[in-house]
Amino acid sequence: MDSDHCLGIFYLLENIKVSQVIIGKQFEKSENYNKFLQIVKQKNIKVKTVVADSKINIEKGLYFDVIWPMENSNITENIINNNSLLMKLNYKKFSMLFTGDIEKVAEEKIILEVNENILKSTVIKVAHHGSKTSSTENFINKVKPKYALIGVGENNKFGHPSNKTIDFLKKINCKIFRTDENGEISIVVDKNCNIKVKTFIK
Repeated sequence: MDSDHCLGIFYLLENIKVSQVIIGKQFEKSENYNKFLQIVKQKNIKVKTVVADSKINIEKGLYFDVIWPMENSNITENIINNNSLLMKLNYKKFSMLFTGDIEKVAEEKIILEVNENILKSTVIKVAHHGSKTSSTENFINKVKPKYALIGVGENNKFGHPSNKTIDFLKKINCKIFRTDENGEISIVVDKNCNIKVKTFIK
């Protein structure tokens, strides 16, 4: 589990009522993962581990397809980021791809092993805050998103998002929303799959 995200996860688990957590297969043990196990045990929270080809039903007509990682196809380079859960939310004609922190090496392997139609999505949550190590042009072209969401801190020391990532998205006329410029971002999809993107800056 990535240390940058764990503080937020720990806070949520300790301060709101959570009945179940869905995680990807852990290919590496860590101090953060051990702390996570302690919290879920203390709070009596169910933990469901999923791998590629799993399906997570939310309600009728609304579900996630788990695309990555594959059970016997993990990546040993930057093991935590590259084995992040890659999941696609499906609702009628609308879909959204959640990419975690996968990097170029994972994207290339996913393109080789996953059917292109599964990757194609209306919205993409851009991997790893728009880092230059992720969101290759080939991967973006397979997803063909109409909207891209980038979670990134204002004036962050890493220089995220990368200009290269932004250029790849602009090249396919994708509408880009970023938390450092747009603040809180929400997507509202009605029963006819009409999409409204709302932003809110405090």
